[in-house]
Amino acid sequence: MTPGNPTKPDEPASPGAEGPAPPRRDSFQLANLARSRFRSRFGLSGADRAYVARTGWETLRAQAEKIVRERLAPARPRNDGRQTHMRGHPVFLAQHATATCCRGCLPKWHGLPPGRPLSDAEVARVVDFLLAWIREKAGDLSGFPVQTALPI
Repeated sequence: MTPGNPTKPDEPASPGAEGPAPPRRDSFQLANLARSRFRSRFGLSGADRAYVARTGWETLRAQAEKIVRERLAPARPRNDGRQTHMRGHPVFLAQHATATCCRGCLPKWHGLPPGRPLSDAEVARVVDFLLAWIREKAGDLSGFPVQTALPI
């Protein structure tokens, strides 16, 4: 079974003539990605987990959406294939781990066709998927302090 297509052993997912493939369940897709040696090596450091706890899920979602809209959603993103850093923000790590780092990975792993901007629904799907990975890797964040007020 390949990462993109659960029914054919050696073929990635591809959109049908009717349009993009239907969304896959997050847990199924995360399990497929975990079988990739490259994708499975990503995780969150203690500093990343502290950032998630300190920032909160609502702010992290907004940051993820901004990153996806600016760096992934355009039909031809600037520096495509090199636009996602390997560190510096939990969303960047999640993008590499979930194969949502460039427009080349989206058709292979997620069935999203190249050459056109992502729709609002597709952006939301990618953001949801990124946050699902971050939630899974972050685990219990109760041991980290939560920022209640911004420092002056």
